[in-house]
Amino acid sequence: MKHLLLPAALLLLLAQSSCVTTDREVGTSSNPERVYTPKPEAERSRLTSRTVLRTVQTQHAFSDRGSKDKFVLLLQGPKIIDANARFLIISAKGDTLRNEVIPAKALIDERAMQDDPQASSVRSRELAILQGMNSFFADDKFTSPAIPRTATTAPEGADPEGWSAVQAEGRAVGFDYVDASGREKRIAYAKKLNKAVIVAD
Repeated sequence: MKHLLLPAALLLLLAQSSCVTTDREVGTSSNPERVYTPKPEAERSRLTSRTVLRTVQTQHAFSDRGSKDKFVLLLQGPKIIDANARFLIISAKGDTLRNEVIPAKALIDERAMQDDPQASSVRSRELAILQGMNSFFADDKFTSPAIPRTATTAPEGADPEGWSAVQAEGRAVGFDYVDASGREKRIAYAKKLNKAVIVAD
């Protein structure tokens, strides 16, 4: 009987010792010669200017009324308040029709912030940026026709050639958004030119 218990006890002892995690492995070494010190915050941070913090997207007819293009807004950066919003329109065929970078702060609706006594706090402004992302692709931002039929001349800031091409088509879909300067503009797809153009600024 003793001959059977001894090997069993030895196996049990080996199994337990293989599962033990050392202090050094978990970073809490009690060895006075080697004191564990965590990396500085700047070094352990993995957030970069290309880090995607949030994504908002929708599908809507734009370049072709028979199919829907993908509208994407990516919030990229180490912090919401300092981030950039990358605005993309990708056709149903996979072509990139628009790729524009907008400072995240441009998404803040300053009129809505005027009534908020906490509007100057970083947290309030970050929440306003996220709310701006939520409403970026609201249904009322899409207009058809992109150019009123009664319009006869391109407005200031519009691409004259693109405006004429979109007006001639008559049924193009327009999309209104705030650009990097904080001004609202309207873009539409000009089939004749095979690209998205600014039709109102």
